[in-house]
Amino acid sequence: MQTYPKPPLDGLRRQLRRERSPRAGSAVDPFLRETYTLPRDEARCKAREWFDRFPKAAYWTQVESWRLLPGDRVEFTMRRLPTAD
Repeated sequence: MQTYPKPPLDGLRRQLRRERSPRAGSAVDPFLRETYTLPRDEARCKAREWFDRFPKAAYWTQVESWRLLPGDRVEFTMRRLPTAD
């Protein structure tokens, strides 16, 4: 029976390392998010604070998602860029 030499695995190792690295295949999301659950009036005030502190034109500030909960409460997520570059 004839035996064959084992193929080099360096290329495969490099490829696996590259694909398993944290940045491989995943887009970097630059946004910062914060989720709140507040009564409706307080939720409006909190969203206004964000827009006053981080203007939409500079930080791309927005209410990313929201939903009404029982008891006139609102759960919402605010999103913005970390800097106004």
